[in-house]
Amino acid sequence: MATDKKISQLSSGAPAQAGDEYVVARSGANYKLTGSNVAALVAGTANTFSAAQTFSNPASFADGSASAPAVTNTGDTDTGVYFPAANEVAVTTGGTVAAAFNSNGLFFRNRIINGDMRIDQRNAGAAVTINTAAANYFVDRWFAFGQAADGVFTVQRSTTAPTGFTNSVIATVTTADASLGATQLYCVTQYIEGFNTADFGWGTAGALPVTLSFWVRSSVTGTFGGSIRNAAANRSYPFTYVINSANTFEYKTITIPGDTTGTWATDNTSGPQVWFSLGSGSTVSGTAGAWAASNFTSATGATNLMATLNATWYITGVQLETGSVATPFERRPYGTELQLCQRYYWRQTRNGVSTYEDFAMGTSADQTTWLRYAIRYPVQMRANPTFSITAAANQYANLTSAGNITATNVILDSTVTTQLATIGVYSASITTGMSGAFRSSNNTTATFDFSAEL
Repeated sequence: MATDKKISQLSSGAPAQAGDEYVVARSGANYKLTGSNVAALVAGTANTFSAAQTFSNPASFADGSASAPAVTNTGDTDTGVYFPAANEVAVTTGGTVAAAFNSNGLFFRNRIINGDMRIDQRNAGAAVTINTAAANYFVDRWFAFGQAADGVFTVQRSTTAPTGFTNSVIATVTTADASLGATQLYCVTQYIEGFNTADFGWGTAGALPVTLSFWVRSSVTGTFGGSIRNAAANRSYPFTYVINSANTFEYKTITIPGDTTGTWATDNTSGPQVWFSLGSGSTVSGTAGAWAASNFTSATGATNLMATLNATWYITGVQLETGSVATPFERRPYGTELQLCQRYYWRQTRNGVSTYEDFAMGTSADQTTWLRYAIRYPVQMRANPTFSITAAANQYANLTSAGNITATNVILDSTVTTQLATIGVYSASITTGMSGAFRSSNNTTATFDFSAEL
């Protein structure tokens, strides 16, 4: 006949036998585990607790996974908590990660700005033709170029998007390039400011892993490529992703180990650069899945979208975050996302309320022939911006006594900071003490543009 034994005997006594009972003291009461249950615990099978349990020492669990969490509710085995990597914990619902926690907390997880492609101050959805090595911005924070390009593609904001998103961007091949030169590349890119990724710790022994996630769709199937690169173009991590079905949005995730070497900016200059390749030559392509001391923008053997005339490629929901799992896309308020974009580019335009709209008020003060207008940006810009003016003939200074002076005589004055700019208007008819409004006429293309892009 089996006799009761103390729980300490599990480690020093004979193996559990059927019918053995082990007494556990809890809050003054005794609870018994039968020998068969003890064997189950040792074997690591699932354990069910029908009442609250108190553990005086830490309880250890297996890592688990998104589809089979380590800690679940009875009867709901794909919802719970699991441990994707050291110093990380994730919550999964229905087999999908709902949230993940690491040392960087929950807010501003996504270091990509305008990852859902909603903000388009420059083009308002109009197509941009990419046929030079110059960086051409098509929506805010995103640019494209074709270096030494024989092919041509257009890129623009689109309303074709996966469920939960309103926009994507579409690249369309208008002149094919089936034979890439060794250094040729066609890419869609975002540079990330070093201030926003300093916590990555890249270039140090404590470099954190990151996960890149996005929704992508293409008329061409196959293995596509991209990379994460530093500003010096001497550290890069090529990656691949597979498009399985043509003309169907698919969700992709790529986990990238932190780079413990190399130079990575932690100031207001370019930190990590995210590259999506539409076609890259042999010398700018490298082995996928490993850091390299090279300038790679794609992975060796990746699909060349540019080889197919009229091919299309869409992307949206781009997120780059610390940790080894992808969490749901961080949906920041529209106004917040717009302000994040305006740190790098701001366009002052007519709002269409009236036929003539004032941009700024100014005075000649103690000057003759010059009248100056101070314009303060909506947010502090990354660096002192460059200034340009469009439809100059449709903008003018309306002065108290000198009449209208067209904006063809406007220049950016020497006073320009990250917070404001002084616009100067020249005319021989300006005298000391004049004042007036800088005004746009009834023309929607009249704009002031300030750029502090990386």
